[in-house]
Amino acid sequence: MKAFGVKSAILAAASLLSAVNADVDPIVIKGSKFFYKTNGTEFFIRGVAYQQDVGGNSSTTTDANKNFVDPLADPSGCQRDLPYLVGIRTNAVRVYAIDTTKDHTECMTMFANAGIYVLADLSAPNISINRDSPEWTVDLYARYTTVVDTLAPFNNVLGFFAGNEVSNNVTTADAIPFVKAAVRDTKAYIKAKNYRPLGVGYATSDDPDIRVDLENYLNCGDQTDAIDFFGYNIYSWCGDSNFVESNYQARTKEFANYSIPAFFAEYGCIQPAPRLFTDTLSLFSSNMTGVWSGGFVYEYFQEANDYGLVSIDGNSVSTLSDYKVYSTQIAKVDPTGVNAGSYNPTNTAARACPTEDATFEADSSPLPPTPNNELCSCMVQNLTCVAKSDLSSDLIGPLFGTVCGLADGLCDGITGNGTTGAYGAFSVCNDTSRLSWAFNAYYVDQMNTNSANTDACDFGGNATTQAPSAPSACSSLLGQAGSGGTGTVSSNPTETGTVGGSAVTSTAAANNLILPAFNYGLISMGAYIVTAMLAGMGMILL
Repeated sequence: MKAFGVKSAILAAASLLSAVNADVDPIVIKGSKFFYKTNGTEFFIRGVAYQQDVGGNSSTTTDANKNFVDPLADPSGCQRDLPYLVGIRTNAVRVYAIDTTKDHTECMTMFANAGIYVLADLSAPNISINRDSPEWTVDLYARYTTVVDTLAPFNNVLGFFAGNEVSNNVTTADAIPFVKAAVRDTKAYIKAKNYRPLGVGYATSDDPDIRVDLENYLNCGDQTDAIDFFGYNIYSWCGDSNFVESNYQARTKEFANYSIPAFFAEYGCIQPAPRLFTDTLSLFSSNMTGVWSGGFVYEYFQEANDYGLVSIDGNSVSTLSDYKVYSTQIAKVDPTGVNAGSYNPTNTAARACPTEDATFEADSSPLPPTPNNELCSCMVQNLTCVAKSDLSSDLIGPLFGTVCGLADGLCDGITGNGTTGAYGAFSVCNDTSRLSWAFNAYYVDQMNTNSANTDACDFGGNATTQAPSAPSACSSLLGQAGSGGTGTVSSNPTETGTVGGSAVTSTAAANNLILPAFNYGLISMGAYIVTAMLAGMGMILL
């Protein structure tokens, strides 16, 4: 059913779109606030989460652009939705995954004409930093930098998220160093490509056990590695709550001296229904605007979770009861900000890095290494025993368990540990390359101790020998990595890390409802190693 009283506002908004200047003013960061670049007016996010069907499935596609619908690559959908977004005063949308093979010009231009900015997650449902087996690899780097290349030309890009709820409790805190490495390398890539300043941040869950340590971790240390803004997915204001009972007051005090912008990356509790959206009034009140830069209400599209503001049937939009309530509340807000010219931030100090302990097992330094395709290519070319290139994803995990369980240290050069801060130089490489390294390490060990073992490079027919052919230009990179692969490679990559064109080489597994999704990689490597050892090496296929 259409929300009564909203139709006229929508029609009026639609009639104004063509009159707005498409050359939208970029948003910039100064201190802990966002500003319009030209006139210095403070920018508060009146945002909406704008993507449906982004949840994953159990397919094993190797294309990072599959298994989701990119709303910014659907001009007819953008044209259909735009009046309804403008009808609720939207000035920003958050999208969780984009298809980098598609053209986004029409949608981005339409949104720019309406004064709507875009905050985009860099990952996709089947390629992201997996909280249960985290890694930061050439495949992920390729995905992230390709998203940057796709959206950077548009002035209405607000920034990027390098992760969404990757570390969501005490047991997954060790994943956050990989997120911070992704932030570091994405920021360096934006700078190297001479793009305009574009922030890279993180969206967190509201977990009471790790939230303070996590916000400190991502803000501490060298600011070239740190996030540029912090997004909070928060659903603690439910029903007719208030500033104190919802813990909004506590969170506001917590972020009062944060040195970068903070905002709600998702908000809008649906229990009990219907939503009252009194939290929207609080978010844009004087209680909070000195600390928070607005937020994104969850969500535009109606899905099985019942968070939607509208339902879609083809090209038809039906506004739901939440749309009417939210439109009434957002119409009341008129936050008073400061002007960039007169704003002199005093909260400029970064947070201290948290102490690593049983409740936050994340080492602050070093971070995982920067993915480097040249290094990985040199490594594979320098091997004698390599994995066959056509191995299926079903085989890769068990094969890792087999070879890494054969001897201590065989896989040190290809694994990473966010708790200890130990990262192999080749931990950044793709699955097949890392498996080749492990196969070769075992092969070399066998040749040195038992040269008669002619089956040392077989592994059930999944490995083969080759003549090493690494060019002389590889010597510096391989020398830095060291013979055991545990050295530190200081050379930066000279390419984006794109693997196989638009399709990123990864092996996918089932993912969570929104993001992050699972990139297979070494997802069950530890389990396979333990199984192999307990079975007395019964899995060895020689």
